[in-house]
Amino acid sequence: MTIDDGVRRLPTQEITTHTDSREILANAARDTERYGLDDYFIVDVDSHHVELDSWPEILEFLDSPVLKDTAHQMMRNWPQASHLALHNHPPGLTMQDVSGRIPHQASLAEETPGAASGAERDVTLVRRAMDAMSIDVQVVFPQPMLETGLHPQPQVASALLQAYNRWFTSQILPREPRVKTMLGLPFEDPDACLATVEEFADHPGVIGFLVTSQRHAGVHRNAYMPLYRMLEERGLPIGFHAGPNQADSMTSTMNRFLSAHAMSFVTCNMTHMTNWVINGIPERFPNLRTIWIESGLAWVPFMMQRLDHEYYMRQSDAPLLTKPPSHYMREMYYTSQPMEWTDDALLEATLRAIDAPNTLMYSSDWPHWDFDVPGRIASLPFLDDHAKRNILGETARKVFGL
Repeated sequence: MTIDDGVRRLPTQEITTHTDSREILANAARDTERYGLDDYFIVDVDSHHVELDSWPEILEFLDSPVLKDTAHQMMRNWPQASHLALHNHPPGLTMQDVSGRIPHQASLAEETPGAASGAERDVTLVRRAMDAMSIDVQVVFPQPMLETGLHPQPQVASALLQAYNRWFTSQILPREPRVKTMLGLPFEDPDACLATVEEFADHPGVIGFLVTSQRHAGVHRNAYMPLYRMLEERGLPIGFHAGPNQADSMTSTMNRFLSAHAMSFVTCNMTHMTNWVINGIPERFPNLRTIWIESGLAWVPFMMQRLDHEYYMRQSDAPLLTKPPSHYMREMYYTSQPMEWTDDALLEATLRAIDAPNTLMYSSDWPHWDFDVPGRIASLPFLDDHAKRNILGETARKVFGL
């Protein structure tokens, strides 16, 4: 099958960093035909671009002339730093490429005629993925910057997020109205978080704000309460996007990337979720929509049971709560990727536990190596059409006011 000039669906092929996204996603077209997905409103609540490919452009948006000069010196003097200056991307994470056998995570090096580099190339690649998966709206996040909360210099992390946000809103969003984003908050600095919301909340295409979950911060600290109030008053959701970490107190004992990947994406959000619920944030800000992103789903019923169990034995430790923790968790939102699929009975019970038709939102996580196409949701035999439509897009339409 020919998708476009020179783009073909092949029975088998070697996928490299240079393979066209449309070829990698060619089988998604079969799902569109099989499940009639063109008739669905599909919102991809979590996808990524490789912002380091545009890193020199992003660094030009740094406010501090000192930091900008430091970045220029790094790019000039360190041969490999042109796309890493000031960044804290952990070298160990390159192990997820499995010695080059799953290389698409490493780079999107495919040809983009007429869009050789920078923002225009990023938009071209996003459009290719959206069209291949029949996606109507795609929420795009950075990729290596998911670890920005672990930066050894918090003030540099804040400056990089500020520069990225200004670059993305001025260079990416105006080029494609189907692309939306939840901008990263400089969570190291509560005042800077407030300034970020003030600056970008009314920008077209900004539909919420994001905390990168790999960080050592208590989300229940009083310093963050003005931020949550501001978001609630503006009707903007807050998301917690998980990320990998193989150097934390527990994952550092793991000798395989598989182990750290399985656990680190979950435990960071489990920690923030526990602090969020037990300290009564949902009671204090009942209209603040909260989204837990890229942690899978299997952990949620466990946390519901575990926190309820502890709460019933020790309610004095959670004096702000008026109902068990699981009730608050069913009022939050979750993204579907990576949806644990190895046991249909367990998956069905998980979706029932979280009230998936009203709380679950589809996400692809493209172009990460473990991405899910919309057919992953459409093929679930225990969901009716109404539930599938909600998960694939209608719930996101409501949450983000699309």
